[in-house]
Amino acid sequence: MTYIIRNNKKITLSLLILVFGFLMPLNAQIIHINTNDNSLIFKVDKAKKLHQVHYGKRLSSTQGLIHLTPVFNEAYPSFGNGQSDEVALIAKHADGTLVTDLYYESHEQTLNDGVQTTTIHLEDEKKPFYVNLYFKGYKQNNVIEAWTTIHHKEKTSVRLDNFASASLGFKAVEYHLLHFYGSHAREMQITQERLSNGIKTIETKRGVRTTEYENPSFMLSLNKPALEDSGEVVAGSLAWSGNFKLAFQVDDQERCQMIAGINPFASSYTIAPDEVFKTPKLIFTYSNKGKNQASINLHQWAKKYNLRDGNKTRPIVLNSWEGAYFTFDEKRLKSMIDSAASMGVEIFVLDDGWFGNMHPRNNSKAGLGDWQVNKKKLPNGIKGLIDYTEFKGMKFGIWVEPEMVNPKSELAENRLEWIIQRGNERQALLQRNQSLLDLSNPEVQDFVYNVIDNILKDNPRIAYVKWDANRNIQNFGSTYLSANKQSHLWIEYAHGLENVYKKLTKNYPNKIFQSCASGGGRVEYGALKYTHEFWPSDDTDPFERIFIQWGTNHIFPPIATATHVTNSPNHQTGRETSLKFRFDVAFAGRLGIELSPDKLKKKDLDFAKKAINSYKDVRDVIQHGDLYRLLSPYDDDGYAAINYVSKDKKEAILMVYSHAYHRRLERNLVRMQGLEKGAIYRVEEINKDEGKQLITVNGKDISADIFINVGIKVGLRKPLTSLILKLTKVN
Repeated sequence: MTYIIRNNKKITLSLLILVFGFLMPLNAQIIHINTNDNSLIFKVDKAKKLHQVHYGKRLSSTQGLIHLTPVFNEAYPSFGNGQSDEVALIAKHADGTLVTDLYYESHEQTLNDGVQTTTIHLEDEKKPFYVNLYFKGYKQNNVIEAWTTIHHKEKTSVRLDNFASASLGFKAVEYHLLHFYGSHAREMQITQERLSNGIKTIETKRGVRTTEYENPSFMLSLNKPALEDSGEVVAGSLAWSGNFKLAFQVDDQERCQMIAGINPFASSYTIAPDEVFKTPKLIFTYSNKGKNQASINLHQWAKKYNLRDGNKTRPIVLNSWEGAYFTFDEKRLKSMIDSAASMGVEIFVLDDGWFGNMHPRNNSKAGLGDWQVNKKKLPNGIKGLIDYTEFKGMKFGIWVEPEMVNPKSELAENRLEWIIQRGNERQALLQRNQSLLDLSNPEVQDFVYNVIDNILKDNPRIAYVKWDANRNIQNFGSTYLSANKQSHLWIEYAHGLENVYKKLTKNYPNKIFQSCASGGGRVEYGALKYTHEFWPSDDTDPFERIFIQWGTNHIFPPIATATHVTNSPNHQTGRETSLKFRFDVAFAGRLGIELSPDKLKKKDLDFAKKAINSYKDVRDVIQHGDLYRLLSPYDDDGYAAINYVSKDKKEAILMVYSHAYHRRLERNLVRMQGLEKGAIYRVEEINKDEGKQLITVNGKDISADIFINVGIKVGLRKPLTSLILKLTKVN
């Protein structure tokens, strides 16, 4: 059904015109955006100003809401109309003025396949300047997307200095903000703080690898800190691969306003008459059942609407990097492929070091940008490796870093103008011995696309592409953009990247793409829309990964989280861990291997084979089921625990990790979530260390009520030990 609202009159096109043949004026001052359990409601006041009046639990009726005085400021606050708080919009108009005063003009709503789309049209009081607010409400998932477009018909160009995607208001006694921070090899760490009066911002100004230090995601608890299974919480994330900014302002009326969008830092953006500026989408959900339900809402929504092939089971990968690094030849790789095949791996991925002839890629100092197969390392080319990999029963994947270039490369020598640079003959700033190509330039976009396109055309049986990016924008300057549009670079780089993603998605719908950026530098829903998974961190130490994966899966689904078993001692931390512990932690996402399997001892190889077979048996529950967080690694008891439950609740997986010493008589009590109440489940320990009994219920039939309300004791005394249980419904 479609509604069109103009001048405060509501017209039900499909029903009233076609059936009754007349128009019925209705009260159009309330705009209700809703899902099955959530409501976001706006009110148009008598002065035609738009205000948010509610976001939270769904209101079955809005009767009387029109009479309430709005608590919040304007729904999309602009600078110059008396607004004293943070604003969503600042524009310098063609006449040089900075005042923008937006009024409601009309709105439309449609409902198709469980998705309600709302467009609210705002326009300036005195100028031909227009802002459209868009909302998509996903009924079943209780998720809303919000974004904005800005355009004008003024005589000359308008400069935008602030251009947020959305503004949301909250009213509570107190606010507790959970957000994510980190660094390379320590991404998605969690911190929670009570917001005080003032403005708390989460932002990045890095341009590329924008989520490595901060992530554009949050959980805001209302009135008190939310628990996993209780309390009010709003969770959200900005879908944008460039600089972002989330601002939370608590004012003297105990209101909290959140404004989210592209970071305007050094990014003033000029739009010509009739040119449309579109912001990225803010994705958010509300739960009054705690943080875990908010996570489930986002996970389920992502798998259906914002993750490539979110309904398809992911294969087990062996990546060559930590097993070979740059030092390999065809013989070395074939030995790895032999052992990978014997373990049950499904895709072999050749990582960095396979390209460059004039400047061979034998380390990070040369060759990047020269995407020819290194003839010395691989005399039979990529095709020879694909043939051998497929002969062994696996598919083949490859690593690329198409946005980057080493100064020591044919590309840098021939196309210097394609490189982002500071100009005025200033010395280039290098990271990892490399520079960054200028994706604001359509020619560079074509080059980056063609890097991957040519590889896949020459080798059409490649099944998997790992896309890496290992530096930020430091040398700020574009030889492509005009002098008066240099501040567009941050934004146009992200747009250029998305253009390449879109083209690859269209032309290679059956290839698997992984997003990597020095680990977790592109863990966000903008990139995830065009990729199947992300690499959450270069830190593969399983102890560290418990924390990284715990934070990551607050917002992003496990099916998209690449989790690899690597060498011990770990190459990042030097920590030694058992093969069982490494596998048990890696089971929590898309399982992969990143070591040299031909160097494993027979005992370890046999364990790996059994573990991989076990993962294949349970991966549909892990990848397609719902995740429940049970015991936080951030708590003082030295445990972490999670469980997964299949959609039909016939199967569940429990994972428990000990990362501290526990006394001889101390045992961990774990209560599960999400099981079918009243059902009986048979318990099986998998990835079991022979001769070690960690539970007393292995092979027993246990009521779900026992698991949920009583819990089971787990005998994990030593640090860096773990347990995985499979539960199968028997009645």
